[in-house]
Amino acid sequence: MKIKVCKFGGSSVKDASQIKKVFNIVKSDEKRRVIVVSAPGRDEKYDEKITDHLLNISTNGNHFSEQKIDISSKQSFETIIQKFEQLCEALGIEKKELIDSLIKDLNNKTLKNEKRDAFFLSRGEHYNAKLICEYMKKNGLNIKLMLPEEFGFILSSDYCDGKVIEKTYLNISEYFNFQKADYYMVPGFYGITEDKEIAVMSRGGSDLTGGELAYALDADSYENWTDTNGVYEVDPRVIENANVIPRLTFKELRLLSSKGFNVFHFNAMLNCKKSKIPINIRSTNNPEHEGTLILNERVPMEDLVGIAKLDNMAAIHLQKDMLADEIGFTAELLKIFSEFGINTYHYPTDKDDISILVEQEDLKGNINNLRREVERRLKTDNIYVTYNLSIITLVGIGLKENAFAIVDAITALKQQNISFEMFDMSPSKISFHLGVSQNVSDIALKTLYKKMLL
Repeated sequence: MKIKVCKFGGSSVKDASQIKKVFNIVKSDEKRRVIVVSAPGRDEKYDEKITDHLLNISTNGNHFSEQKIDISSKQSFETIIQKFEQLCEALGIEKKELIDSLIKDLNNKTLKNEKRDAFFLSRGEHYNAKLICEYMKKNGLNIKLMLPEEFGFILSSDYCDGKVIEKTYLNISEYFNFQKADYYMVPGFYGITEDKEIAVMSRGGSDLTGGELAYALDADSYENWTDTNGVYEVDPRVIENANVIPRLTFKELRLLSSKGFNVFHFNAMLNCKKSKIPINIRSTNNPEHEGTLILNERVPMEDLVGIAKLDNMAAIHLQKDMLADEIGFTAELLKIFSEFGINTYHYPTDKDDISILVEQEDLKGNINNLRREVERRLKTDNIYVTYNLSIITLVGIGLKENAFAIVDAITALKQQNISFEMFDMSPSKISFHLGVSQNVSDIALKTLYKKMLL
């Protein structure tokens, strides 16, 4: 049987009106049989996510206080209860049993440390799935709630960063029987360990739940419903009339998402990619729009599909005579960065020079000692740091056949007197990167968009 797995993010289930949209979307296509939901999106009172309120309770208020947000654990408790009461009332759902159970869970004093955090973090999805399932039942759907602890969505014992265990896929295929129910409702983000304790995946884990269900059920497609029409050619906050990209390969989306297109949890794509299951990113607020389809393969109709911009980067430029002939130099350099907990990006290199791109925030509190360690272990001649860089990445599988696109991009910047601090082409030849000063990055992005995509 052909089925679609549909995941609805926090913005899609943030209030009663959005949940009603979800119901209509599910009803409009008989293939939409497995529904994955997130916790409700940002609340109106404090403009913080329910998941953050839950973590604030678990940490006795430390989660928000560390961010200098003045919300106590008691206020978070009241906000969560009020949120679910409002949802029940607005959707006409009997609230006493659900709210009593939620209060009991939020008063749990038995769990400690990561186990406690994981349990509390999971409650947003857990209770939202219960509530939405009841609403859909009340309105005529033959839908069954499938909790991860009941069907065996098994994660590793990294309680706040659980990874799916192989036997989960067998459990899914055994428990999801469409002769017993037409639809299944599943809370995203969490599972259980082999010791039957609650664990959660990394933030954005509802994407992961949906992807794993699609893979295990060999779904026809995996629909990811959010508050955007799809993946845009360029950041619509900078380019107001940017278009949605109709089709992308997994590789193209990966390249764009690594440089600021944060529309989808990449790990959620891995098994779908392996099984060639298309992923469709769509908008709950505009369901008529076909969105962006993510595929293993597509016929390139253009050289370029999107331009991403990653701000707040820094380039560390090292000089040492003949460093390229020194076996193990780069490996030792990257090891030093790893010891400081700093992620590295590109490493453009020459005979006597190498540059390392990092997130500028990672250098705070580290740069002085990092510099000393590099000089001590690698005996470099000079180290220069360029701050406040933006990395603009142009992506498209058609670039592999048209290297002249690079010339077009550089010429367009030259005509606007925009200089660049760095250039690098990916080994796959389907993307290249330009580093520009952050104070001209929006102008550079608009210039490249006008030249390359319009």
